[in-house]
Amino acid sequence: MAQKITKRSEDYSQWYLDVVKEAQLAEHSPVRGSMVIKPTGMALWENMRNALDHMFKETGHENAYFPLFIPKSFLSKEAQHVEGFAKECAVVTHSRLKSVEGGVEVDPDSRLEEELIVRPTSETIIWDTYRNWIQSYRDLPILVNQWANVVRWEMRTRLFLRTMEFLWQEGHTAHATREEAVAETKQMLEVYRSFAEEFMAMPVITGVKTASERFAGAEDTYCIEALMQDGKALQAGTSHFLGQNFAKAFDVTFQDKDGEHKHVWATSWGVSTRLIGGLIMTHSDDSGLVIPPKLAPKQVVIVPIYRSDEEQDLVLAYGNALLEELKTKGIRAHMDTRDTYKPGFKFAEHEARGIPLRIAIGPRDVQNNKVELARRDTFEKQLTDRDGIADTIANLLETIQNDLFQRALQRRNDMTTEVESYDEFKQVLDEKGGFIYAHWDGTAETEERIKNETKATIRCIPFGDSEGGKCMVTGKDSPKKVLFARAY
Repeated sequence: MAQKITKRSEDYSQWYLDVVKEAQLAEHSPVRGSMVIKPTGMALWENMRNALDHMFKETGHENAYFPLFIPKSFLSKEAQHVEGFAKECAVVTHSRLKSVEGGVEVDPDSRLEEELIVRPTSETIIWDTYRNWIQSYRDLPILVNQWANVVRWEMRTRLFLRTMEFLWQEGHTAHATREEAVAETKQMLEVYRSFAEEFMAMPVITGVKTASERFAGAEDTYCIEALMQDGKALQAGTSHFLGQNFAKAFDVTFQDKDGEHKHVWATSWGVSTRLIGGLIMTHSDDSGLVIPPKLAPKQVVIVPIYRSDEEQDLVLAYGNALLEELKTKGIRAHMDTRDTYKPGFKFAEHEARGIPLRIAIGPRDVQNNKVELARRDTFEKQLTDRDGIADTIANLLETIQNDLFQRALQRRNDMTTEVESYDEFKQVLDEKGGFIYAHWDGTAETEERIKNETKATIRCIPFGDSEGGKCMVTGKDSPKKVLFARAY
């Protein structure tokens, strides 16, 4: 099975698509730019969603749901917002079809009085709703999250990384003060950082976007940036401080304790199925998908090996007892009992699908009360005692989780460079890639020049202190180095 996967060194883009295909995560749909998420891919997204949903609720948030369709006039109320999304919107103009010879066509008599936008994001319809929910300071804060799908009319698409329709969550909160809203924005960024590093085993850099890179309609956009194996960056999550822009656009006010009417302060934040693309490109190899155990739909697969009916009965009984013991321990385990495939094929298939740990058992293992363990991330094998196996496997899964993070962190560190001059910047970018720290004079003109000349963008202005210096392009003063990379 692994022979079907292109090597990363030969064609990284094709390797990525091959991994998605052979791991059976998703496939292209009949609708251009859209994808079908297959059961394995959906199970992976559900594990991500469940972990994040728990983290959201631990921080006081509740789930709600808002309409898929947004009146066109709503997007006109916040100028920056509509400008940012205007070219990506899908528009519904009619309400029905009619039968004609050979098929159907749009009924011209069903044209809508006002066109509806298929949501590219939900700020506008949510803030129109919040106007009805908020009258007093007693109604604040509102801490709401939505799990949904959105549509952005992308011209160049790639499974999970960029599709016209994708799944995501979007949090939308309302606060009485600026300070509360800023604190919320930073808190949710920390949730994303924690999830990326602790569950995805994907190290990230946190920081704030430049003005030209921030979300349309936001005062500040905070982000987590990850580095993929090919040296390109991936924006893995964003948290936006919206100020009072949407509250003013939709006239959302509250009466404070002194009886004064004020506009509320807002945030929004989100991650999407793009995280699956990030996970693939952080950990996977030329044999296929590698999944951190915390998120793996199946953490362990048991492959029984036998030649006769007598051996089959013996090995399957041994395997089923092992399976139940693992499940009792809370380990997501599965036994592959398909008779139509040989063990070698099964090994390759489970490797391509990224199952973290494989257990092979044969008649001799049963006689010796042993099992053979094989790690997906390193291909290391070990023969171990059957007694206490659940604890052994639980500990090994934790080790794999930690090792994946440390390997990704070491790779990122190895692919991170600090430069002082523009010539050095361009040389590192072309020869090595990765993250580059460099001084920038803070102007949009210099930022745009660098982007046009090198295709590298400022991924973020990292949190934390660094020494001041001179912009690598203009020589003007710069308070700190910022993070550059070519990106997905």
